Amino acid sequence: MKPRVLITDKINQVAGDILSEVADVDFKDILPEDELCKIIGEYDGMMVRSQTTVTPKMIEAARNMKIIGRAGVGVDNINLEAATNKGIIVVNSPEGNTAAAAEHTVALILSMARNIPQADASLKQGKWERSKFTGVEVFNKTLGTIGLGKIGSRVVKAAVAMDMKVIVYDPYVTQDKVEELGATLVKSLDEFWGVCDFITIHVPKTRETAYLINKDTLNKMKKGVMMVNCARGGIVDEEALKEALESGHVAAAALDVFEKEPIDPNSPLLTANGRIVMTPHLGASTEEAQIKVAVDVAEQIRDVLAGKSAKSAVNIPYLRPELLEPVKEYMNLAENIGLLARQISEGGIKQVEITLKGKLSQYDTTPLKVAVLKGILSHNLEDVNYVNTPVIVKQQGFEVIESKSEQSGNYDGLIRVKITTDVGSHQVSGAMIADKTPRIVTIDNYTISLEIAEHILVTPHQDKPGMIAKVSTILGNNNINIRMMMVARKENTVGGESTMIITTDEHIWDEILDEIKQVQGIYDAKYISLKPDKTAQAALLPA
Repeated sequence: MKPRVLITDKINQVAGDILSEVADVDFKDILPEDELCKIIGEYDGMMVRSQTTVTPKMIEAARNMKIIGRAGVGVDNINLEAATNKGIIVVNSPEGNTAAAAEHTVALILSMARNIPQADASLKQGKWERSKFTGVEVFNKTLGTIGLGKIGSRVVKAAVAMDMKVIVYDPYVTQDKVEELGATLVKSLDEFWGVCDFITIHVPKTRETAYLINKDTLNKMKKGVMMVNCARGGIVDEEALKEALESGHVAAAALDVFEKEPIDPNSPLLTANGRIVMTPHLGASTEEAQIKVAVDVAEQIRDVLAGKSAKSAVNIPYLRPELLEPVKEYMNLAENIGLLARQISEGGIKQVEITLKGKLSQYDTTPLKVAVLKGILSHNLEDVNYVNTPVIVKQQGFEVIESKSEQSGNYDGLIRVKITTDVGSHQVSGAMIADKTPRIVTIDNYTISLEIAEHILVTPHQDKPGMIAKVSTILGNNNINIRMMMVARKENTVGGESTMIITTDEHIWDEILDEIKQVQGIYDAKYISLKPDKTAQAALLPA
């Protein structure tokens, strides 16, 4: 049965064409929350723009949902916390509307500076008011840019081309990057407010940026400043901006985004006396941008539903293709090492130590760390995937320690996991051997070469004659077929402790394990189930 994908918000038909390669696609008009909650449980994927808000209530009702795509940059209309907790991937299109948003910003700067909308309206009323609409030049003026992402960078380039002086505030960029664009980096907003003739905003709305432009910061700005916001509504305190416009402290403002969209009929900006230009969230509204974002997000949803990875997952950045590529062949092995280590460990987890050796120490190994933790959690919990694993680890409260070493013995790359519980500790190591074949190479102090198999029996026992025969007989009497068997000694002397590892074609039930444990000289018997057929990409998806 094909997956189903729901598309709302009048997204270009090209998205449906792409998604139809792997899914049945339904286009719907914008629906209220209650209506969406009634139908969302039928869908495996969802694609929205800015008009549909994906709420925790909707996500709770989305019983089959694997991925939600936002055809645009911002994802503030999707509840990321609820999606992540449920293991739903959220993707966006960080570059699809970059040019459109940057061009709209520049258009608003010039429209605001030269009073173009007001002059146009006046002329269409039959008036000729040249002196009333005298504007200001941007040439040689100082533009202050808050945020230097992809859109902010394009705006800076355009401003420099118009011979503006540009200063940038962004605590996450380097001075070299800013200087390459012909701008100057300032270290704090206190250095920023008082020197700008124009200010433009290019940051997401977060706890730190909400109401960044408020009564206090507006008062710190140079008198006569002009301000543009094409980023997100809620970054600007609209009531405070109205007061600043009416007092003349802010000479003009241009806004494409608002606290409530569509704009609240009671918004203070609609009655503000002052020079203000407003557009109804048109930053990404070009024919080219709408096609780009629709294609980008649809391709990501298609790929995830087909068992591949997403290139712009907002809530799993550590699985971006450039991070995953160097270590992807180890992902399934890492998950199974964690899964095995947890199954031989009893008690509540206190600490997990993950060591990456050899060539693996050269890379960003966050994907492997998450794969190990996913394996550990999957033994006891349902619906664990790469999206919600970090959240669940935090909720579980155990310590995770990661280390690296260039030394890996006889292997190119090796992963070692040690789990410490309130009962004791166990460790498991895995590596690639021969033609990139994954193998478990140690369990505790035993050196082995174990394939990733679905059914495994591990029996620590006294090293003495007859042990293999006794265990094999019990398995045979219960119609359990043995695929592979190996014995590893902890010590080199006969009579010490050994462990027998057997892979079988069938599940080994508890009553069979109990029978094996009753054999004299058997210390324990554990049934282990690994995942030989799952790939790293398929494991992205919720169960």
